[in-house]
Amino acid sequence: MNNFTDKPTCNCGVFGIIGHDNASLPTYYALHALQHRGQEAAGIISCDKNEKGKTIFKRYKSFGLVSDIFAQKDIFSDKLTGTMAVGHNRYSTAGSSDARKNIQPFTVNYRMGNLAIAHNGNLTNARAIRKDLIEEGSIFQTTSDTEVILHLIAKSKLDNHVDQVRDALKKIEGSYSLIIMTDDKIIAARDPHGFRPLTLGKLNGSFIATSETCALDINLAKEIREVEPGELVVLDQNTITTGDIKSYRIHENNSPSKHCVFEFIYFSRPDSRIFGSNVDKIRRKLGKVLAEHHPVEDPDGKKVVVISVPDSSNTAALGYQNQLIKMGIDSRFEIGLIRSHYVGRTFILPGQTKRDIGVRIKFNIVRGVLENRTVVLVDDSIVRGTTSRQLVKLLKEANPKSIHIRISSPPILNPCHYGMDFPSKEELIANRFGNNIGEIESFLGVDSLRYMTEDELLSAMIDHDREHFCTACFTGKYPIPIHTAYNKEELDD
Repeated sequence: MNNFTDKPTCNCGVFGIIGHDNASLPTYYALHALQHRGQEAAGIISCDKNEKGKTIFKRYKSFGLVSDIFAQKDIFSDKLTGTMAVGHNRYSTAGSSDARKNIQPFTVNYRMGNLAIAHNGNLTNARAIRKDLIEEGSIFQTTSDTEVILHLIAKSKLDNHVDQVRDALKKIEGSYSLIIMTDDKIIAARDPHGFRPLTLGKLNGSFIATSETCALDINLAKEIREVEPGELVVLDQNTITTGDIKSYRIHENNSPSKHCVFEFIYFSRPDSRIFGSNVDKIRRKLGKVLAEHHPVEDPDGKKVVVISVPDSSNTAALGYQNQLIKMGIDSRFEIGLIRSHYVGRTFILPGQTKRDIGVRIKFNIVRGVLENRTVVLVDDSIVRGTTSRQLVKLLKEANPKSIHIRISSPPILNPCHYGMDFPSKEELIANRFGNNIGEIESFLGVDSLRYMTEDELLSAMIDHDREHFCTACFTGKYPIPIHTAYNKEELDD
């Protein structure tokens, strides 16, 4: 978890491209655009030929942000050459976060050549499969659930890459948006429930698979379509020549779609298109529904000031304030919190707590727009609640008339087994206070706190069947039985 924002941590971002003269360069730009999905580490693997004409994989990966890892200009001209590449931004949901060997993409050389894999999601039966593979003689190099997929592919007795990958994917459960690079093709696959987004694009004569459309936009690439839940697609030389994208079903029977609703609430960038909808459109609708059911009025008839916790709740706050106006409530959207994007190390002074200075180093208030005002702070979620409490304390320094928090999601009551990294159930503020909103309100120090209900949340999922979303973190209704889920700490051991 991020020490300063106290948010659920994003899973990972993946990108693959074939048919580009310098494939690692658009991969680098794409990882910039997908930086929000993982800030621990990043890597790129490119595919090229050596002087003897043999296919080789070139790799470069490390800890840190994309701009720091790939800071040397010659990386793309000398070290990561080739017409195919796959890239990955990492936040660890399974596997030790401080082990360099766990940085993706992973590579392996087996009887049919090279493989590289980038994975966004969580395999819920990884621990059981890993145990079986070890007993059969497999040797694991990492503690990541993703390596399980490589071993399953390598052990398959089928005689072509596509069948081997399908064979492996039929054995795994959980969430996955995968990009696999072989010596001559890119294979992209999405789990049968479609928990995580995965889309296809085209850049001139090259073809792309990636987590979000913002990775296409930065490269001036065009979106083709999404990879469907339970679909495996192949991008190869024939795709480049004819535009034909080969498509296969992973399983014979379709599973009901269960898109992660948190992708719309918080994870994905507002300028992306996922699950067939614009994220910005859905977030504005969330704000609108939040205002319809949980409005705030100034007792003296003055303007209500609506602010967001930047940056993830900006769009929902705009939707909230716009709906207040439509409801006849005098209000305006203001920039009440300024966020620093250049957060450095925290050094504690006498009398300061780590949490207090952590919030102050990232946020500051705009006193003039808050003083003597009824303030509505719109946020997308509350996890532990400690940062929200410090933000309220910060806002009170501007002497507002009152402070009201409105959350564009229900209370988080349960851990996620499909790619989000929430703290333990005991650490979640809604559980700590028995989901008693009044007690959470008192802990945060606000005049009122309101969450969306599950029904209100799903009513904002316009253009979608409400049954097609996973809301397990709110409801405890897991689409895949949790008795198969591995324990992250056990896997790390």
